[in-house]
Amino acid sequence: MSTGATLRMLDRADKEVMKLTRADIGAVYEFMHKFRHNPGNPGLKLKPLHGDSRLMSARVNQDYRALLLHIADRDYLLVAVKHRGEVYDDLSRYAYRINRVTGGIEVVDLTPVGDSIVGRVVPPDAGSTSAPQPLFAAYTDAQLLELGVAEPLLPQIRDLTTEGELLALLDRAPQLTTDVLFALFDGVPYDQVRQQVTDPVRADEPVDPEDFEAAVARPATQVTSDDEALQAIIGETFERWQIFLHPTQRKLVEKSYNGPARVGGGPGTGKTIVALHRVAHLARRLPPGTDRPILLTTFNRNLAADLRTRLLALGGQELVARVDIVNIDRLASRVVTEAKAGGSRRVVDDNRVPELWTEFLLETGESGWDAEFLAAEWTQVILGQVLNSRSEYFRARRPNRGRSLTRVERDQVWQLTERFTSWLEARGVWTWRQVAQRAARLEMDRLAATTESSGSFRRPRYRHVVVDEAQDLSAAHWKMLRGMVAPGRDDMFLTGDTHQRIYDNQVTLGSLGVNIRGRSSRLTLSYRTTRQILADALEIMTGEVYDDLDGGEEDLAGYRSLLRGGRPVFRGAVSWAQELDLVAEHLRAWGNPADGSVAVCVPTRELAADVVDRLAADGLPAVEIGPDGPKQPDGVHVGTMHRFKGLEYQRMIIAAVSDGLVPRQAISRYRNTDPKRYQRERQRDRSLLFVAATRPRDELAVFWHGTPSPFLTSRLVQRQLP
Repeated sequence: MSTGATLRMLDRADKEVMKLTRADIGAVYEFMHKFRHNPGNPGLKLKPLHGDSRLMSARVNQDYRALLLHIADRDYLLVAVKHRGEVYDDLSRYAYRINRVTGGIEVVDLTPVGDSIVGRVVPPDAGSTSAPQPLFAAYTDAQLLELGVAEPLLPQIRDLTTEGELLALLDRAPQLTTDVLFALFDGVPYDQVRQQVTDPVRADEPVDPEDFEAAVARPATQVTSDDEALQAIIGETFERWQIFLHPTQRKLVEKSYNGPARVGGGPGTGKTIVALHRVAHLARRLPPGTDRPILLTTFNRNLAADLRTRLLALGGQELVARVDIVNIDRLASRVVTEAKAGGSRRVVDDNRVPELWTEFLLETGESGWDAEFLAAEWTQVILGQVLNSRSEYFRARRPNRGRSLTRVERDQVWQLTERFTSWLEARGVWTWRQVAQRAARLEMDRLAATTESSGSFRRPRYRHVVVDEAQDLSAAHWKMLRGMVAPGRDDMFLTGDTHQRIYDNQVTLGSLGVNIRGRSSRLTLSYRTTRQILADALEIMTGEVYDDLDGGEEDLAGYRSLLRGGRPVFRGAVSWAQELDLVAEHLRAWGNPADGSVAVCVPTRELAADVVDRLAADGLPAVEIGPDGPKQPDGVHVGTMHRFKGLEYQRMIIAAVSDGLVPRQAISRYRNTDPKRYQRERQRDRSLLFVAATRPRDELAVFWHGTPSPFLTSRLVQRQLP
């Protein structure tokens, strides 16, 4: 007869273990290994706590005890690792239950709030005589329970009167209770909290509050289930074996979708983590011996390299071997090279397209059309929609192009683009947009074509496609991807945020064969930055309307953070020289850190060079951020707003946020001639500032010289320090 047992570890216990010394972490690992082998081992001293047959304690080592929940027969859940004094001094402090909303197991530490926040709560004003009001008096117990709040904590929740007390309680509360209470504290309406916070983690089936076997198997009970996972915790690097997944995220990761699905959310909400775990989830379910891997792609090549590193940490080489991780332009180039469709042409950056059109029009003597208009029409409509004929162009929709074209004008544009394409070919060059368009056509033909011998469809390149930062891809990219995977269940999974779109790629996915209607979700909890920074970053976005990649609108309602910090600093200067003095002064106030934790962000490369020179004059090492990221990890990182996409810092200065720089003065010429383009370019510049403002974790300073950017509201500008 077997003496072994099943032992899983609750995620909260995992976090507690990480706070122990290396020796004690090793003792936990050894304990779990022995317990699985034989829970009846006398040395483990397994026994029930305060007469409860389900909640038990066992000996880890001389100082620590494991709290275990007996699920069924020889099935146990490790819910906490505590010092032996904590376990035996007050045996009634722990409560456990099955949450009736999520169906997951919750173990709650009922230590009174006042015992854990001495010295942390700011006292009321000395002159105040009124009694503080309870924070959640507006909600009944039934309403809080309907949102999923842990029932054993209700008495303590009723006594909360300050944010400090709330934070102290939530240090020990289950995740859903934390999310719900902070959302209500932030003023989010009750129905909105239920829709955005509770419903995404609500159990799919009725919950039996006594069925612990069913509860431990639900996603809401986040567990580590094997020795290998725990052993990775105590590896040489002490890094967690797995990137943390919030219960809301886990449900999105593990759900099966009947077609393409999209996960949106503001900066720092974990979209990339969701994408990585989705890849791992799909990889674990690949049929043995499959010759069609999973594609993980994104626009930025730096981010693609980071995705590979993080996926390797998440699942090891065996997982990475089943995934093709490549940035979208390199993927398109691979397709074209494989088909020998590009010849020996050299690829030039898309930013040079207006310059090339100007040169072409001068050489050919064509003066009836504006080079920038033709460049945008060719790039966004003809190449973007993979149009291969004059008749296709005549029928094509031209969303967001502003100026309408008659049939005669479309004919003229088509003829000019054909001549321009031939002109580029004669020069031995083509653009990344052309490469994407050619790759899209090849993949669309590949998917549709049948072999002459058998008449069967050619197999698509990939079984699943996962896209991170989806808002950055062009229409041609989407058509290429659509051709790389057969339509069907779990075919495409994309994450992104149109508020962070910093490239001129606006698409409607449904028109490109990627139908996400009814399969879109949104993350609202930021793990990156403080509530104070987040509030000011959101204020920068005031007045803009963003699309949802499918013809609708998207906002950042409910976007919030659980982290606290100081308020961002906003200061103006008379000149750029004086603003550089402000930058240097602020870095000195931060202790002139040169460990790579601080960055200075500016709108242009010329201004970045000025910052580097000034820091060098002050003896502070500056490291420029190039197209492949920071050139070295230490120093103060300096770069343009575009370079900060995907990066994170502890502290950050955004300088030169002045009118004419943010947004660029150059776009003002479109205000009257092409209002739609003006609005689109202005929105891109606002998104750049938003991306920059959401990079720091703890502290943010925003400076300008002359007139501040119109994106800085009067409230932010008036908050200047004396």
